[in-house]
Amino acid sequence: MGSLEEEKTTTGWAARDPSGVLSPYTYDLRSTGPEDVYVKVLFCGICHTDIHQAKNDLGMSHYPMVPGHEVVGEVLEVGSDVTKYRVGDRVGVGIVVGCCRNCGPCKSDLEQYCNKKIWNYNDVYTDGKPTQGGFAGEMVVDQKFVVKIPDGLELEQAAPLLCAGVTVYSPLVHFGLKQGGLRGGILGLGGVGHMGVKIAKAMGHHVTVISSSDKKRKEALEHLGADAYLVSSDENGMKEAADALDYIIDTVPVVHPLEPYLALLKLDGKLILTGVINAPLQFVSPMVMLGKFYVLSLSLSLSLSLLSQNPKSSLGIGRRWSNRSQVGSG
Repeated sequence: MGSLEEEKTTTGWAARDPSGVLSPYTYDLRSTGPEDVYVKVLFCGICHTDIHQAKNDLGMSHYPMVPGHEVVGEVLEVGSDVTKYRVGDRVGVGIVVGCCRNCGPCKSDLEQYCNKKIWNYNDVYTDGKPTQGGFAGEMVVDQKFVVKIPDGLELEQAAPLLCAGVTVYSPLVHFGLKQGGLRGGILGLGGVGHMGVKIAKAMGHHVTVISSSDKKRKEALEHLGADAYLVSSDENGMKEAADALDYIIDTVPVVHPLEPYLALLKLDGKLILTGVINAPLQFVSPMVMLGKFYVLSLSLSLSLSLLSQNPKSSLGIGRRWSNRSQVGSG
């Protein structure tokens, strides 16, 4: 095995234009340094953000682009100053791989809010080379942005916890919604939505899945353990559910009206937006003011360093309460 100071070559699956079609792409990994970890990628989740980026839905994509930010694998080599990991460790890598380390957010272990943060793909690293993500054979990552996967948690089930899991877990923690007995709604049952159901249930919440059709009722109630299922086009059902929820986690990644869901919230209820949408959302402000609701947005509010230290984090929940993501293939 080569020296850490040597550049390494790997092959990934890259989008080369806004069609989003992926094809094999061989490239050099950035030069590694004393605090770097060389990781063999074993599994990588697919997030809707990867699709947005590959297709340039947000108007900021650069090609060729290797997506993938729910990365898990095995440590192959470590730099001389790496103290947290050793060869053979099972680790994960999320969406952020660099920061300035000097600003307020960085000093508060909230480096994902650093104005100079570096995304793990579709960005430029400090050495001037483009970053590439986890749809690849290997990655080189600073140890600060690597997290150890707990024993007892299968790697393929851990991967989505690094994005979908954290995206749901973070606002529940940040907005004081951890205590048991709360009534929560999960709007949309995709990747983030299904993790929302499982994490909220693990916290002891009564969970209602809200969807645009009846197609996912069986999945929500029988497979994921939701307590109730509500079809948003069912006017009577929506009226009966009014003023019933302490919070709604809105995971829908396309433009949609907010007013019908605000009506489901109790006084001081919180509508938390987690879907990545490439167009402005609109709502009637008097409804928010008169109902004393909160429309909030918070994603990835826990840094990987705090995630790795906290046994009650999404990774900890995944290990202790079998709150693992469901894995499909295709």
